[in-house]
Amino acid sequence: MKAPESQFRSLTILALCLALTFSVLGTACDDEGQQEEETAAQRASRTERGGTDAPAVRTPDGYDIVFANPSPRSRAAADRRAAAERERQETLDEQLVRTPNAPDPHDGPFTLEEAVVGLPIDGDLVAELNTDLGTIFCDLHAERVPNTVANFIGLARGIRPFWDARAGQWVTRPAYRMTKFDRVIPGFMVQGGDYLGDGSGTVGYTIDDEIHDSLQLHDRAGMLCMAPPEANQNGAQFFITDGPAPHLDGSYTIFGQCRPEEIVSNIARAPQSGSPENSPLTDIVIERILIRRVAGGAQNARRSQPRLPDGYDPENPDRGASPGPSELRGRREERIRQMQEAGRLPSPGHEGHGH
Repeated sequence: MKAPESQFRSLTILALCLALTFSVLGTACDDEGQQEEETAAQRASRTERGGTDAPAVRTPDGYDIVFANPSPRSRAAADRRAAAERERQETLDEQLVRTPNAPDPHDGPFTLEEAVVGLPIDGDLVAELNTDLGTIFCDLHAERVPNTVANFIGLARGIRPFWDARAGQWVTRPAYRMTKFDRVIPGFMVQGGDYLGDGSGTVGYTIDDEIHDSLQLHDRAGMLCMAPPEANQNGAQFFITDGPAPHLDGSYTIFGQCRPEEIVSNIARAPQSGSPENSPLTDIVIERILIRRVAGGAQNARRSQPRLPDGYDPENPDRGASPGPSELRGRREERIRQMQEAGRLPSPGHEGHGH
């Protein structure tokens, strides 16, 4: 009798252990399934908010470009915005006068001698690019590619007239002021110089490529190059390399070397739209391009201070803003004094005496 009871007890304990094991396994599976459901829910929530689960694309230099993966609703909104922008751009394009309807006011080649009129004669020619992300200084290779450098300096200083498709006329103003970098590709280059802001602008004339024997290799970052739509069609647009670009060797006029390379790199890595436009999602503005003479070149250059207007009097500065209360009070008191001297108001101490 004891043996069967002992055997029964052993079987009962075994059954309880098996039941407990299955229970634990089931709970673990339920937890895992719930976790997967929660992850899917979170993923759906992120997608609904316009987030992304797409892997980043890593460039050769280790820079990650992350592309958005919007929800159907946000994608539809983006499509509507894109359609509206295309319509707006088409309207603008219809209003542009891209082909000059008047002859170039500057008849003939624009020379380096014309471009540097008024500049000091001592020091190396340096272009100072003041941008949203810092100041870039570029040594200009005037002795090796004089025509290209002359054209760049003339446009930057507002000496060389160019055709403005928006205005429909030839204009003489600093062509690069408040333009932007319209294309950025990390590890390759940043492009700018188009007054229209989209890379489609032309200046009404072209200059030929000027490829010097010592300037054929695009073998490092910071090289300042012309960016024509095709050979011998150079105008105002330029690019600065963000690394070696051997596929460009022997083409695209190199006319300067820029520093610091870190600023070019930061511009190249701005959030962008992706291929093929590679347009920055936030404007990176070139506030101005100054042409200077600097002893020792770009390595010794420092950012220029804003130039004071002609006739500026430090003893009586014009703030260029609305006057403050003290200024208004001072002007009022001066006006009263002038009227008293002219007899149009009673003088102090004579009020009420018929004067």
